[in-house]
Amino acid sequence: MPAKTPPFRVAIIGTGGIAHAHAQALAELGDRVALVAVADVDGERARAFADEFGGTATVHEDAAELLAAVPGLDLVHICTPPQTHAPLAIQAMRAGVPALVEKPTVLSLAEMDELVRVNAETGVPVLTVFQHRFGPAALRLQRLAASGALGRPLVATCETLWFRPDEYFDVPWRGRWEIEGGGPTMGHGIHQFDLLLAVLGPWARVSAFAARQSRPTDTEDVSIALAQFENGALATVVNSVVSPRETSRLRFDYEHASVEVEHLYGYADDDWTFTPAPGHEELAELWAADLEPEVTSGHRVQIAAILDAFEAGAEPPVSIGDARRTLEFAAATYASAFRGAPVAAGEIDGDDPFTRSMDGGAVPWERVKEVVA
Repeated sequence: MPAKTPPFRVAIIGTGGIAHAHAQALAELGDRVALVAVADVDGERARAFADEFGGTATVHEDAAELLAAVPGLDLVHICTPPQTHAPLAIQAMRAGVPALVEKPTVLSLAEMDELVRVNAETGVPVLTVFQHRFGPAALRLQRLAASGALGRPLVATCETLWFRPDEYFDVPWRGRWEIEGGGPTMGHGIHQFDLLLAVLGPWARVSAFAARQSRPTDTEDVSIALAQFENGALATVVNSVVSPRETSRLRFDYEHASVEVEHLYGYADDDWTFTPAPGHEELAELWAADLEPEVTSGHRVQIAAILDAFEAGAEPPVSIGDARRTLEFAAATYASAFRGAPVAAGEIDGDDPFTRSMDGGAVPWERVKEVVA
């Protein structure tokens, strides 16, 4: 990409709840960026949003109108329900505007591969919001691991234990395969296991369980996976929306140290614990050498990294390839859980039902419902 200079002109499509996190992050970036346009099917909501965050931002009824009417956009944020992500991202690419898409990027590997195709055709990036990659501690962990100072990764734990009451699913698109793509595996825990994958690298095999324990959904409300990585590390991944004491926890056990974080929706350096193995106490000094306690993981740090890449003429994070690897892990979790067998990386492709949808037409509680009926 050619280098660009600030201020960057950005737009937001969809002005519901998560769009406020994007707009607040943009506001915190000051003069580097300007929110110049918003679009939403609810015109009144869009106008109120623009008045709150955009100042002079123009308001549009849909994405096509916005992309046609607003010249010189550097980035468009897609903050709509998941079923709309793929067509909106394709519109943006064909209009020549990089898109930052809320998670999950799309609903299926088939949709993801269509984005990959259009990205190759247009050369316009599609990026995914995986903001936990960008907290200072996560970046420090990746640097130390890459340097070899921590030794080999051996064991990891990734837990997203959240609580969502039944009323949470009164919103029509929540808890439905065809609109949200899945349950906590797709919509909640994906942030945590994306960071797990960013730290540990390519995964090789997944064996999983999923269940609908108590929530009024079509999708699962709990999934548990055991993952083996190409480097030999083993990890457990738990995604839940039925856990009253909410926490988000990651732990990495290397040969020479354990590194842990516990938080809820965003971490700071103080949320991390570094424990060197006996005989490797000097590693604690490396960990503490460049602490940034005032910085919290979140949308702002990822958007700042994207703008940094624009200025440098570099590929911005998180690329479509990175996002595909994370989405494939989700698909493998569902496929293994519903088929009752391990799934290897790269195994879900072609005409496999789990390429076309995360449920793969094999949800066990749906089969039970059909038999009862």
